[in-house]
Amino acid sequence: MSETVASSGAPGMLPKLTAGTLLAAISACFVAQVGVSIPAVINGYINQDLGTTSTQLTWVSDAFLVPVTLFELSFGVVGDLFGRKRLLAIGSLLMVIGGLFGYFTPDGGVGVLLTGQVISGLGAAAIFPTSVAMIAAGTHTIRDRAHAISIWAAALTAGGFMSPLIGGLLAKLNHSGGEFASWRYAFLAMAVLAAVSALITFIAAENSSSPVGRSLDWPGQITIAISLFALLFGVIQGAEDGWSSARVIGSFVIAVVFMVAFVLIEQRVDKPLIQLSLFSNRMFTVSAVVTVLGMFAYLGTAYATSIRLSAILNYSPLKTAGGFILLNIMGVVLFPVSAKVLQRYNPGWVLATGMALIGIGDVALAAIPAATHPGVWVMAIPLLVIGAGFKTAVTAITVVAVNSVPTDKAGMASGATSMLRDFGLTLGPAIVGAIALTNAANAISAKLAGDPALQQKVNALPPELQGVVNSGPLGANAIPNPPNPLKEVAFHALSHAYSIGYLVCGIAALAAALIAALMLGGRQQSHTFVAGAEASAPQ
Repeated sequence: MSETVASSGAPGMLPKLTAGTLLAAISACFVAQVGVSIPAVINGYINQDLGTTSTQLTWVSDAFLVPVTLFELSFGVVGDLFGRKRLLAIGSLLMVIGGLFGYFTPDGGVGVLLTGQVISGLGAAAIFPTSVAMIAAGTHTIRDRAHAISIWAAALTAGGFMSPLIGGLLAKLNHSGGEFASWRYAFLAMAVLAAVSALITFIAAENSSSPVGRSLDWPGQITIAISLFALLFGVIQGAEDGWSSARVIGSFVIAVVFMVAFVLIEQRVDKPLIQLSLFSNRMFTVSAVVTVLGMFAYLGTAYATSIRLSAILNYSPLKTAGGFILLNIMGVVLFPVSAKVLQRYNPGWVLATGMALIGIGDVALAAIPAATHPGVWVMAIPLLVIGAGFKTAVTAITVVAVNSVPTDKAGMASGATSMLRDFGLTLGPAIVGAIALTNAANAISAKLAGDPALQQKVNALPPELQGVVNSGPLGANAIPNPPNPLKEVAFHALSHAYSIGYLVCGIAALAAALIAALMLGGRQQSHTFVAGAEASAPQ
């Protein structure tokens, strides 16, 4: 079989991947991955400094992830139509702006921070598909493309690994003056890195495009964006507003209405955002379900770990970073062997194994209560197991999806899988936060209802402290006792609630493993490694 990769360029005139273009692509994806992970080690400081509600703290992570999920596919088309160099640079500049919003967030200005996260997320949504497309445009053999993509994926892994260290070290080094001011420097670091990335792109990258046969599906993009945003908004706000509130129920209704509209539109347009016929393929549908479940479990775990270490146990950003190094280091360790494993073994079994490891690690974490937590290292083995599972699974996901459809639909299958993967990642903080915070709030309310004396102590607090204590479970845990009589109650409620969050993630991952083993493991699939199998997967 020829190893030449099909290209729309004329023979003899195919563009070559220059060192400058590769450097621009990997530096941009490194920055985008740093942006994904930045909140993980500083959530506790953000909570204490800005006085966020528990729901607002969930939005700090998801305000970045939602735009990536909603607009990644469309930005891929924009780059094809109007030029990828310009779009990659714009993505980096958006992350500069978003990072500066985070750095200049005033006291009590959580809205400013969330705005910055949305802007940064839009930048990452442009960067992830565009950086891969620029590499693909300049590589024309399987060997060259696999080599270039492996470098791109290494930069992605490095971003996930380095981000906790960057945030933790800067928070410690700049810890002076205001007690919680230093978390802002993590966003400033992201802005500086993004500015360097934009400069590299402008100076060194070669432009490419592929407008033939490409067009923007605006009706499809608008309807799917509204539907998914409404769904996520309802899930996140349900913990604060109540699941029977008009705003939450209305969000779910809007999500259903616009999803139906999206399906109807995609069945009628010539060039749909997603070819719904892919889901008539049983194997692709199974891989889609496994993808969403597994990615939900992984980032739900990362979010629960962030809240446990930074906001419940009040660890410093640098100490919290230790947990995320453990979660990410297996991506570095296993990177050299991931492609070889897929070449040797059925990708369905590889995927099932990865999901099972995530599930086992989560069940182990659920059994470790924060109330008896002696340090990060008691979580070390479960976190390492989950990291190994994620690396194993994310490498296999696109291979399984692409191998389940005809060759002429491989590109669409890869794009659809990227969107589903990012949707699952976005669901993680949303659902785990909603479950844990609802459970903790109910436990605190029950304790207050059964202990009038405790309620009187809370009522006797100064108004400014009452506002924080009553802002939600995380607020009630943020102020020490004395003067906060709810501190111990909130601590134990949150410990139990986030253990439930770990358990939910574990059940989801084990269900994904079982589905993959039963439905994909026995299928004979090509063991050819698909270059770019890890494309646009936040790690």
